[in-house]
Amino acid sequence: MDKKSVKKVVLAYSGGLDTSIIIPWLKENYDDPEIIAVSGDVGQGTELDGLDEKAKKTGASKLYIEDLKDEFVEAYIFPTLKAGAKYEGEYLLGTAFARPVIAKRIVEIALAEKADAICHGCTGKGNDQVRFELAIKAFAPGMKIIAPWREWSIKSRDEEIDYAEAHNVPLKISRETNYSKDKNIWHLSHEGLDLEDPSLEPQYDKPGFLEMGVSPMQAPDKPAYVTVGFDRGVPVSVDGKRMKGTDIVKTLNRLGGENGVGLADIVENRLVGMKSRGVYETPGGAILYKAHEVLESLCLDRDTQHYKQLVAQQFAELVYFGKWFTPLREALSAFVDATQATVTGDVKLKLYKGNIIPAGAVSPYSLYDMDIATFDADEVYDQKDSAGFISLYGLPLTVRAQMLRKSAGSKKK
Repeated sequence: MDKKSVKKVVLAYSGGLDTSIIIPWLKENYDDPEIIAVSGDVGQGTELDGLDEKAKKTGASKLYIEDLKDEFVEAYIFPTLKAGAKYEGEYLLGTAFARPVIAKRIVEIALAEKADAICHGCTGKGNDQVRFELAIKAFAPGMKIIAPWREWSIKSRDEEIDYAEAHNVPLKISRETNYSKDKNIWHLSHEGLDLEDPSLEPQYDKPGFLEMGVSPMQAPDKPAYVTVGFDRGVPVSVDGKRMKGTDIVKTLNRLGGENGVGLADIVENRLVGMKSRGVYETPGGAILYKAHEVLESLCLDRDTQHYKQLVAQQFAELVYFGKWFTPLREALSAFVDATQATVTGDVKLKLYKGNIIPAGAVSPYSLYDMDIATFDADEVYDQKDSAGFISLYGLPLTVRAQMLRKSAGSKKK
């Protein structure tokens, strides 16, 4: 499909620097097509303010703002939480699992609008280009995809700002505060500027850097307690009050942010092969992951718990690599759901200056038996039985030691 045949384009539109300049760029470079902007509301908050006027002023014919928050939390965040999936052991996947829910809706609108192409503002160095395009291929395999960062001559965010200024595109950022950020109901990421040098400490205490909370040093001197309730692995309540998923995340974001929890400074391995450094704020997510881990330690048997940890790593990689809409991810989710049948109960946590400390957990399905685990006298566990167990468990070692001794004796002869 040549450029002149592209008459209608659906643009994944955030109103940030990249997508703000893409509208005039498409007009100039694709023979003035109709541009329909689509913003997926996954909890960006005030970032969506004024977006309709801005999109139309810069050349879009219309803007869809789709409320995806509930779907995002219930169909993407909570399944990932149940899996215990953390990319490279730390990253709680805030950007990664937001992309498939947005891309799916963009495809639905593009098909309904009979668009010729879908455009996104992801850079050629990032993971998001893969996440968006794999989702598009899953639902509209024949759709043309336009990725300006792989076409235009712009090479930096400074040059993007130059282009915006030349085309009278309003921006909410300046060159001095030009961190690359991604915000949703789950997290906020920071990349670029001084963070590109991993030898430098993030400016947690600098006013305006953190947006979802305070640094641990600025957190209160008194700890805060919170109890999270789960039903089959899904968070359902905070301090005994039942809430829908989005309200649970918002409530824990506020509480966690006030106590400086959920900060992560990570050098991660991107899918495209390079390492990148990012600072992530995920206060509510960090609380939910810790609470879920504590509850699973009570409710899962050893073999399931250990095997699930292997699945968690695979699950995290699938999400990070943009493979949400794949048979393997669906199969792993089915396994995870089976493991969560008894993960029901309440977990109490203490939040103190960036720390999340377990403070008690209860479950009707707990496998922890005080009568067996006690160090005091009991009539359940016969300690004499352990001698036979150790003899059988260590039999391979005994046989090997005997073989080595016999072999050494033969060599001396």
